[in-house]
Amino acid sequence: MVKCPRCGYENASSSNYCDNCYYPLSAKNQSTINKSKKRKRWNIGFARKVVLILGLIVVALLLFTLVQNGTEKAHNDTLNVIYDNGSQHQPASYPYKAVIKCDGDWSAKMGNPGYLVEKSGSGSRTISLDCASWDDVEIDAQKDSGEGQLQVQLLRNGEVVAENSTTNGSNSVILYYDS
Repeated sequence: MVKCPRCGYENASSSNYCDNCYYPLSAKNQSTINKSKKRKRWNIGFARKVVLILGLIVVALLLFTLVQNGTEKAHNDTLNVIYDNGSQHQPASYPYKAVIKCDGDWSAKMGNPGYLVEKSGSGSRTISLDCASWDDVEIDAQKDSGEGQLQVQLLRNGEVVAENSTTNGSNSVILYYDS
């Protein structure tokens, strides 16, 4: 009787494989399995090497990107940053402000013609616009309710560069400024 080294089952002396778990019992079968295991291990090792090299390349590219972004000049002076709490950082490179005066409620679309932002309110209000000094500016305002005129002014660095108001019973004003 031959005892299986894997499961401990007692097999007949003439058995080449375990009757319980089919593990090879003879030395001849063991060497064949060991050779095939070595080949498989080499292939797995090669695959691991390839994955490791690719992983190192990805990590190197990510580090390069982080270093490159860290050394570039900050663009805080040219970007409009809106914080989580809703407050807005308005750098000097955004020189435009819209002044809307109305005795009632109003709504407006304003900003760069390709990217208009909707605002609404009542009474007089000054709004900083998300437009750089080289951008064209459009303001399309409507009087929703109230008496009197709707007046719209566009300020650039504190100076009025364009203005318009409702006349003859019209309830809307369109103002376009080409820088």
